[in-house]
Amino acid sequence: MTVSKSLLCHMNILLSDGSTADSTQASGKPAKLNIGDQSLSPAFEAELIELKAGDKHNFTLAAKDAFGESNPDAIHYMDRTRFPADMKIETGVIVSFNGPGGSEIPGIIRDVSGDSVTVDLNHPLAGQDVTFELEILEVS
Repeated sequence: MTVSKSLLCHMNILLSDGSTADSTQASGKPAKLNIGDQSLSPAFEAELIELKAGDKHNFTLAAKDAFGESNPDAIHYMDRTRFPADMKIETGVIVSFNGPGGSEIPGIIRDVSGDSVTVDLNHPLAGQDVTFELEILEVS
């Protein structure tokens, strides 16, 4: 499907406890959201479709419509020897794996038990309802 509209915006992503998971304002780099290219869920696109430059819009999406539900098949148990010897292997460390076509797939180490390392390849916000605070800078 062809992109029918792009929005350049500042965006805060808030967790259900009110804490900020991500902020383009903090990084100073606005996000570009493309409506119609299937990169966003239909529920997310429905919140964006009527917005114009200068609009501010807040909305909450359920996990399935935001970053998806947590997929147990994306949790892998790997032997410590599969990691570089000098790599820091501990809970919370983000590691990168080679994906198809040369892409990188990030994973979070969830547990280390002896020589077994549990790596979660789900999006870090998968399984969580989140609130988006948007400030639309430009629409094209």
